[in-house]
Parts: sequence; structure tokens; C-alpha cells
Amino acid sequence: MTTTARKLHRLRNLWVVLATLAGLVAASTTANLAIEHAERSSTAPYGERVQVSHGALNVYRTAGGRGPGEPGTGTAGPGGTIVLLSGLGTPAPALDFAPLIRELGGYDVVVVEGFGYGYSDVSPKERTVENITAELHEALSKVHVSGPYILAGHSIAGFYTLFYANKYRTEVSAVVGIDPTVPAAGDGHPDTGSAPDGVNWVRPLSTTGIVRWASTLAPALVEPDGDGYTSSEREQMRRMTSWNFGNPAVVDETNRIAENAHKVQGLRYPDDLPVLTFLAGDKGNPPNQTLHEERLRNVRHHAVVVLPGGHYLHWTQAPAMAQQITAFLSHAPV
Repeated sequence: MTTTARKLHRLRNLWVVLATLAGLVAASTTANLAIEHAERSSTAPYGERVQVSHGALNVYRTAGGRGPGEPGTGTAGPGGTIVLLSGLGTPAPALDFAPLIRELGGYDVVVVEGFGYGYSDVSPKERTVENITAELHEALSKVHVSGPYILAGHSIAGFYTLFYANKYRTEVSAVVGIDPTVPAAGDGHPDTGSAPDGVNWVRPLSTTGIVRWASTLAPALVEPDGDGYTSSEREQMRRMTSWNFGNPAVVDETNRIAENAHKVQGLRYPDDLPVLTFLAGDKGNPPNQTLHEERLRNVRHHAVVVLPGGHYLHWTQAPAMAQQITAFLSHAPV
């Protein structure tokens, strides 16, 4: 076989491989879309879609501490209202918080799913801290959640609770951080991080079915730790991971982390606002504990509580967290 013939043979083999891969991707995409359509048709959504300025947000609310899909008691508990905000990319926030919701039986619990989360729209206005907090405020107003309420945020929601508490101070009675993100000195400079480039490089992992097949073969990749979830909650969370992974809203929010960090860098919680912060201590005292304590130094009534567990503390530490929240608030100044 001549050199030219060998080159042509290798080229034909390459085209066969590429054509085969393209066929597999097309088949996987078609199957994934069909399965997703069937899942959405057969899965009862939780919460209420509320129209705000830039689209519809899903709001789950329960009086009496029941989980999503379970009937509430119809009466708000004596602890008042607590609003839960999820961390970055959480596919189904109301389900993700289910163990904690069940433990907060003394509260009227509200979960506002931001754009790109749960059953909310996925193609919103820019995910700036200003837009995110304004949409949260509008959604709470639309469902008649009047202040003062407790604002609790996990992970990146630490940016939003900080901004929100400063902008809408009279409507917030206390803040609870669940391993919250806080900007360290030097974080969030406009020249750091990724700027939105208009190209969503991760969404195809969802649309082609890769996320679905991976989570089916290895459920531990997407399922929460601990035994605080029902089997139906776990199944719905797996489904919604496939639906929501890499959607435009979450990608834009991810790209704006540095920008949003820069905007909240100089903020502190008001002196008179009670703040309770939970930190994950799965490997002893967390290295960022001093940073959190320093940023709360001006707050007259605050506490930093380290609990054993990973970043998603509410997966495994819901009972301890609920007890700590109630105890902390019972000693907070009125």
C-alpha cells in the first residue's frame, strides 16, 4: 500500500469514527429529550410560579414545616417566616432544603427559586446581585410575605443576603448563613474571574443526555448525602439535575461571581441585625472561620457555629441547625 493509500485509509477510518460519534450523540439527544418530556408530564411540580419583572419565579411556601409535595398545616408557626435561598447551581432548591424544612415546624418556610433553579424560568436578565435581590423582593411581595422575616442563604447566597439586608433592612429580622460565601480581601476585582462571553459550553452535557446517563449509572454524583430525603425526593432531584444543568441563568450567574463579589466587598451587616452563621467543619475548624468572625465583628448579636459535615450542611445537620436557629433567635433582641 502506497503512502497516499495509507493516508486515505486513515482518513476514511477517521470519518467513520466521527460519523459514528455524531450518530450516537444524535440518538442520545433524541432519547434524552423524549425522556425529559415524559418526566415533566408525569411529575407534579411543587410551589407556585410567580410573575416578576423579568419572567416567572417558582416560590414554595409551607406553614408548619412540611416538605415539598406534602400538605402544610395551614398555620404559620410561632417562629415567624424564614426565607431560604439556595447555593449556586442547586437544581431543585425546595427539594434540596426538604430535611431542614421538616425540622423548621415552628416557622412559615418560604423557598424562592431564582432564575435557572427548580421550576423557575431559565433565560432571565443578567444575574447581577442587584437583579437577583430585586427579583427576590418582588417575588416575596407578590406572594404576600411581609417583613420582618428571617433570611437564610446557602453558599453563594451569602452575597445576596448581605446585599438584601442592606437594601431592605426594615424587612429583615435576622440572617442565617449556611456555609455562606463571603468576599475576602482582594476578591471580586473586575479583572478577576470569567466575564460572560455569550457561549454556554456546558449546556450540551444536559441536552445530549450525558448528565442523565452519568447520574443513572452513578447516582452518588447528584444525590444528597444523609438519610433525610425520601426516595421520591431523590428521584425528582435526579431528574431536575438533568433538566436544569448548565442552563443560561446559572452559567451567567457563575460568570458574574467576581463581579458580584466586588459589589458586596465593602458591605457589612447592619450593627443591629442578628446574624447566625453555620460553617462546615468536616475536617476540623474551617480555615475561613476567622474571616467570617471578622466580618461580623460590628454585629452586636451574632454567632458562628461549626458543625461536622460537608458544604451542604442542611443535608445531614438539619435537626442541629433547626435547634441552633431557634435558640439563637430566642435570645435575639426584639
